[in-house]
Formats: sequence, C-alpha cells, structure tokens
Amino acid sequence: MTATRRTVTLALGAGAAIAAGGLSMSAEVAARPTLGSIRRLSPALDAVIAPDARIETLADGFVWSEGPVWVKEGRYLVFSDVPANIMYRWSEQDGKSVFLSPSGYDGPPTKIFREPGSNGMALDAKGDLLVCNHGYRAITKLDLKTKARSVVVDRYQGKRFNSPNDLAVAKSGAIYFTDPPYGLEGLDASPVKELAFNGVYLLRTDGSLAVVDDKLTFPNGVALSPDEKRLYVAVSDPGGPVIMAYDLGADGLPTSRQVFFDAAALHKAGGPGLPDGMCLDTEGRLYATGPGGVLVIAPAGDLIGVIETGGPIANCAFGEDGRTLFLTADKTLARVRLKTTGLVW
Repeated sequence: MTATRRTVTLALGAGAAIAAGGLSMSAEVAARPTLGSIRRLSPALDAVIAPDARIETLADGFVWSEGPVWVKEGRYLVFSDVPANIMYRWSEQDGKSVFLSPSGYDGPPTKIFREPGSNGMALDAKGDLLVCNHGYRAITKLDLKTKARSVVVDRYQGKRFNSPNDLAVAKSGAIYFTDPPYGLEGLDASPVKELAFNGVYLLRTDGSLAVVDDKLTFPNGVALSPDEKRLYVAVSDPGGPVIMAYDLGADGLPTSRQVFFDAAALHKAGGPGLPDGMCLDTEGRLYATGPGGVLVIAPAGDLIGVIETGGPIANCAFGEDGRTLFLTADKTLARVRLKTTGLVW
C-alpha cells in the first residue's frame, strides 16, 4: 500500500478526543503519524465521526494484516498477518509484538497454501479466541493464556473446508463463518479443494453444521445485526463485489436473501480493495471494508461516508473504550476515534 503519511502532534483533534474518552495518551502517541482522510457523503456521518478525526498509524511492516479483535481483559488487540503465518498483539503500553508464530499451518514444508496463517477471529463467551485458521482449514480455538489450540470444526459432510475466512459469534454461542478458497494455492483450481462450493455456514451450539448459502463466489466478511435477525456477508469478487443480507428465522437460517449494498460502481471507479471484513455499531450502522476503504453504511443501505487510508483495508473492529475503530489496512495497523459505540460493547 502506498499512502502519503504526515507526522502531526495530536494535542488537539483526535488526540484530544482520546483523552476525553478516558484513554491514556503519551507524548509518543501524540506524535503518531496519520494517513488518509474521512470522506463525508451525508450529514448523517456527523453522528459517527467528528470533523477533525484523524486516522493514526499504530504499526506497519506486515504482508497483509487481517482479523482484528479487542481483548478487554488485558486491554490489547490481536490480529493476523495471514501470508506471514503470524498472529500479532498490540497494546497502547507495549506496541506491536508477535503473539503466535506460526498462527496457522505448523507442519512440514508444503506448497498447497497460498496464505497459511490465521485470518478472522472473535472471542467466545468464555474468553477463548475463535480463529479462522487457513493452515488447519478449520475453525480453531486458542486459549489466550496458554496458547493451547484445539479444532472446533474442520469438515462438512466428511469433506475438509477450503480455508475459513471470517466468523461472527451469536449471543447463543452459535458461529456463522465463511469458507472461500483464499488460503489455497490455485484457489478454486486447487487440487486439494474437497468441496465443490465456497460456503457460508452456521455451527450450532449442539455441534450440528448447516449451510447458510452455497451459491456465493467468494464469501468473505460476516457480521450479525444488533438484534441478530439479519446476517451480512461480503462477497470479495471483482466481478460482483456486493454485501449480501439474510433475514434469519428462528432456526438461525435465512428466510430471505438480497443484495444489501452493491460496490461495483466504487470498484469500477478505482477504489482500492474489495468487500471484506466488517463490524457494526449499536445503532446498526455497518462498517464494511470495500473499494476505497471502510464504507460507513446506514441500516437502510445508504453509504454515508468512507474512511480512507489510501489503500485497501481488509478488516476493522471496535476496541479500547468501544469508540475506537481499529483498521487492518494492508501493511498497516491503524485506528480512528468515532462518536459511536461498537456492537460488542
């Protein structure tokens, strides 16, 4: 990613907003470089982002950063560098450090993987980290204290998954996850691909596994609405870059499906990136990575603004006091302060 960065002193603006939110801000933090800009497309964005908000660079040097999740107990962020097969930890106090390496495939050398590491992640009710693990071709569980790993699910009807990409955990503990072929060398043409489709799945708390959708080309990011009656799935297909919405029945499966947001025009205009990871705030606004940056989309589907870093953004997640949006943006980890609170809070 190539972006113009400038070092600024954030004694005012975003830095002041952080201080006002009760977060510590050292002199080092105040001098962090910033990048990109906020593009305002509707007055509705004023309720989301302050006019003087800045995007701070927290760390860089990654191959492709992904899968951020904030760990409240310990006040740190974990995120993935998928091609590098490393999971990182970042905190205000300690900065960036390697948390787990390898984060995914840990066997003998092989050429079957295009991206062998961990990808999307989420915490379960017990505080364990659920991981979309390309190298294991599974959803795995990681104990954050011992770093012991176990497989949650790795097959559908006896056939191995492609490379689970992202997941969303319902209040019940059920897990929605996507399974495109991005981890496999050759993608759909990989000789080790066992499933004929790239699926969206529901893993129920009783261990049963159901297909939510088997018709999407490249299902990617996934998120649940605040009332958990709607599921959003990003499709990272340059030939059809959309975000799908599924109205869910009592059994957790779709009663209807429709295109919620079509990003084709943004992609055609040259916006970097494709629909990928996403999260929501408590008001139901969707923060969806896509062509141009993080697309801020109102519950009705209107694009009200774009958080732009100058390059593709893979994923985003709320953290700190719930009003910081962390961005895994290609080679960079960044953050921006918002006026709203993330859904996980």
